[in-house]
Amino acid sequence: MTGKTARQCSSWVLHYLLAINLAMMAGCSGKNSTARYSASMGSSCYAKALPTSGEGGLAWGDTLKMARQKSMNNCIRYAGRSGGTPDTCQVVLAECRN
Repeated sequence: MTGKTARQCSSWVLHYLLAINLAMMAGCSGKNSTARYSASMGSSCYAKALPTSGEGGLAWGDTLKMARQKSMNNCIRYAGRSGGTPDTCQVVLAECRN
């Protein structure tokens, strides 16, 4: 009887995991994932801005100036959302890769 119960339980668990996996894949299939990363793959410069408290922002851009501006905008937005200090955002890293 124990063997039969264990098989029923493992069968139920496998079906449950399969259903969750399919639901997660279905939820992501409608999103255009390449659109989110296309800017970072084509851009060669990046910058990171951080506030004194809260979350900062990382951004990619075609030029160093564009990457800095985007990262500052992201820092201000994310610091405000996370309860930080948006007015203290500063670019702490900015580079272009070759």
